[in-house]
Amino acid sequence: MTDAPQGGRPVADDGSEPPVVRDKRRIDPQTGQLRDGGAAAPQAPAPEVSGEMANETEVEQGLDDKSSGLTADVDLAAERLADLQRLQAEYVNYRKRVERDRDVARELATASVLESLLPVMDDLHLARQHGDLESGPFAAVADKLEAIVARAGLERFGEVGEAFDPAVHEALMHVQAELAAGTEVTTVVQVLQPGYRVGERVVRAARVAVADPDTTS
Repeated sequence: MTDAPQGGRPVADDGSEPPVVRDKRRIDPQTGQLRDGGAAAPQAPAPEVSGEMANETEVEQGLDDKSSGLTADVDLAAERLADLQRLQAEYVNYRKRVERDRDVARELATASVLESLLPVMDDLHLARQHGDLESGPFAAVADKLEAIVARAGLERFGEVGEAFDPAVHEALMHVQAELAAGTEVTTVVQVLQPGYRVGERVVRAARVAVADPDTTS
């Protein structure tokens, strides 16, 4: 049994004082506030930055910003240059295509006009073969007309003795004829109507009679 407290402190039956428990916690568990007499944990002082170091940091930051901006400008310039080069290549190809189409259209128009003159050229060719254009004013007109169509690119072809070529010859007759010794291919033996071409374009194939070589000997 515990005796009445002495000096405000309880005493046990055997006369001994019970142990005293002191709460040394700095934070009051009930209020959560710092108790009186408690000192806050010391904080390490912030390192001092000298003016020179601060300037170097600012300079480095500025250089980084300028470098980033310069890289972006270089990339943009390269992109614009690639666009310009692509546009230039497209324009060059367009010009070549237009010029090629213009040349083709000009050749077709010229060939069409010259083709309409072929009956006249045939008559002149027959007249020359018969000796009707040896002299006189009509011969001069024929010479001028032939010179004009020659300047326009019209060329007559088809001669006796040529090897038959279906690309430029139209065989109207197949005859028996004696060919030159050693001939081994079908050969033109008579030109019924000469052919005409403008450049590489055949306006009219030469109409011919052909003969095969003798293979019995």
